[in-house]
Amino acid sequence: MTEHATEFSPSLREQILEAVSRTVQTRFFDPNFNGRDWQSLVQDARDQILRAQEPVEFESSVDELLKRLSVHPVGFFHQTRAKVPFHHVLRATLFPRNGNWVFQDVQEDGAAHAAGIKPGDSLMAVNDEPVVPPESVRFPAGREASIVIRRRGGAEERIVPSAPPAAVARKLSVRASVLHDGVGYLKITRFPGLVGVDMARDIDSAIQELSECRAAVIDLRGNPGGGSANLRLMSYLTPDKRPVGYSLTRPRAERGYRREELAQFRRIPYNKLALVWLALRFKFADKSIVVVTEGMKPPRFQSRVVLLVNEHTVSGAEIVAGFVKDHRLAVIVGSRTAGRLYGWSSFPIQQQYRLTIPVSNYLTWEGKCFEGSGIAPDVEVPFSPEAALEGRDHQLEEGTRIAASL
Repeated sequence: MTEHATEFSPSLREQILEAVSRTVQTRFFDPNFNGRDWQSLVQDARDQILRAQEPVEFESSVDELLKRLSVHPVGFFHQTRAKVPFHHVLRATLFPRNGNWVFQDVQEDGAAHAAGIKPGDSLMAVNDEPVVPPESVRFPAGREASIVIRRRGGAEERIVPSAPPAAVARKLSVRASVLHDGVGYLKITRFPGLVGVDMARDIDSAIQELSECRAAVIDLRGNPGGGSANLRLMSYLTPDKRPVGYSLTRPRAERGYRREELAQFRRIPYNKLALVWLALRFKFADKSIVVVTEGMKPPRFQSRVVLLVNEHTVSGAEIVAGFVKDHRLAVIVGSRTAGRLYGWSSFPIQQQYRLTIPVSNYLTWEGKCFEGSGIAPDVEVPFSPEAALEGRDHQLEEGTRIAASL
């Protein structure tokens, strides 16, 4: 038994388990625990968890308990063993093909693109450890990592990925171009920033670049969401000020509510000085908040839009897709979105452990919840690794064809 394990006493394990159980009991967003009896789940798993004398085994057992809530995200880990999801590090997503992970979305603002990786390349190893589907790929937090990739031509190469500077990455997060037949293309890789003042300005500039386009393809594939800048995009898709949906916290769900009486977020400020007023307004308010579109001047292409999404379109990007779906503001093309819209927080537990659980739900104004199911496209076009190997984007090709016909 390791020295660390010797210090990892039964009483300490019990204290940590009790802290995890109590935090879930009081902070988990759903008072009904997603239809599960949380206390019974803890009791059933208790003996096995407390028998785990090695810290890693203990963490794994607690993690398995949390997974029985059947929600995402949940996690329990020691800060010294924290791992970061693959797409956070490389700003890229993966697709399983013939027993390998193939690069699918390679975002221009990330380390994968900076390293010259392209869709259709394969990921073979991380830190010289082979990686294969369906095991998810993660990186040790705070440490440099190397990857081995196989290029589309067959050559293998070891790379130490390096992200571009933050200022450069932000400029690459929004890209506008004109395709052909008067069809514009707007790619948004993420919605950084809690309020998204800078990102909203970047979206304004991109929309202006497409001002002469009669139709547009808006690409949210691989977009993991983020802050509130998605409101600016939605505001360009409808001419009026329209409720989008609302977050719902546990205290508000337990007290009961009328959606019309919830606090409203109606406009992204045009400068950061206004953030002070915004912070004061919402500082002491319940975080159950309705989002309402801003009533922006409609671009020429409004109502002739194709929205590209896939299984890596998550969170705030899914809110856009759900809004579009509810109000028929665009033709959605691609594959079903991830179905991950819960707001979450990470809580400190003693001995440098942390617990991640959902703390708020998201509902559309019509009362729909897309958590776990995602948003289905109007026209299903799966990712084609064969097309990617040829340097083609099959989904974008089909989306452009549809946009040109609108």
